[in-house]
Amino acid sequence: MIMLKLTHIMNPGFPKPKGHEQPNNYIMPDSPVAARDRGPLWGLGRVGHNYFYGRGIMACITKRRNRYVVDFYDNHGARQRKTLKAGTTKARAREILRTIEDKLAKGLYLPEERIPFFSRVAKDWLEFKKLNVRASTWSCMEGHTRNHFKELNGLRVNLITTAVIERWIAKRQRNHMNISTLRKVLVTLGQIMAYAVRHKYLDHNPVRDAEGPRGQGMLEEKKIRVLMPEEIRAFLDAVPNQEYHTLFRLAIMSGARQGELLGLKWSDVDWEASQIRIERTFNHQKWYHVKTAASNRRIDIGPETMAALKKWKIACMPNSLNLVFPNGSGRPMNHNNMVTRHFNPALKKAGIKRIRFHDLRHSYASLLIEQGENIKYIQSQLGHSTPMVTLNVYTHLMKPENQEAAVRLEKAIF
Repeated sequence: MIMLKLTHIMNPGFPKPKGHEQPNNYIMPDSPVAARDRGPLWGLGRVGHNYFYGRGIMACITKRRNRYVVDFYDNHGARQRKTLKAGTTKARAREILRTIEDKLAKGLYLPEERIPFFSRVAKDWLEFKKLNVRASTWSCMEGHTRNHFKELNGLRVNLITTAVIERWIAKRQRNHMNISTLRKVLVTLGQIMAYAVRHKYLDHNPVRDAEGPRGQGMLEEKKIRVLMPEEIRAFLDAVPNQEYHTLFRLAIMSGARQGELLGLKWSDVDWEASQIRIERTFNHQKWYHVKTAASNRRIDIGPETMAALKKWKIACMPNSLNLVFPNGSGRPMNHNNMVTRHFNPALKKAGIKRIRFHDLRHSYASLLIEQGENIKYIQSQLGHSTPMVTLNVYTHLMKPENQEAAVRLEKAIF
């Protein structure tokens, strides 16, 4: 039998139990052996003729039928035996023992059969997140776990290393997954592994150490599509319905998000200040507060668009929710019906390549940038949390040259 040294470590503040003399192999707490072998167990125990008290660990390696067995006590004081594979060397057995001792010291040890598979952790994480995020966000997370982690589902979560994560990333890059989509899925994966760390299934998050995916040039990134002024005029001329004409015009001239417009109420329109207040959003048939403090904002509206709103207020049928853009029954309109029955047909009629409704928001930002508005003002109108967010999204729309600015600078000095 190969035995690692059994240590008994005395905690000076722990009273010596009556009726027991100090063990012969007592080791002072500041000794090198104590520093090496200090572990997580507290109190008094006895194994055979050996006593231990204070804080210490007991572990050894034995050999049975030509196979090494790691014999130790877990964090709950229960004896555990781990039989290693045939052919395992003595050095490898000691490495395994050291790994177990490290986990015991951190309170992270679990028998292998009790460590859950990734699929179980992902399911538990989704159940937890369901109570803390919007339905649309949760649906996106659920789609990620259902569609992108199949090769991880059959692994115990503690076996998912940084190398495993990087191979997972590389495979998707070879399959030409959109770089933006890959980064979003990787965020979900990182949150699942962080959940596993919090529940002590492993001691660190391997996603944090993995090298993230990088785009291979500008073509990898999805480009924002915006409407030019002449396209905006042609698009609005192709919308005969007054309600939808006003909705699309306000979307372009305010940069408000789709859900913010569908949840807009007449009480949110400040006729004197020529502004609309964004205080709520309606997405996926549910009402929500705005996501951040910056999203709760006032947006400046031009006089012609305010005039169009006034005309629509006169024509709009009264509704119990006081909505600016209600459906026929006075409820918020269905965004899918709005897009398929009115938005897309207007684009086609105007001869404009199909875009998303959200691209109207990008068009608004693009026009403000084009006319040289302050980036802080643009950020506040869009409801971004910081100007940096605005810059990250729209930097490519900014001109690399500005001769007017150079001329103004010279005139200011000379």
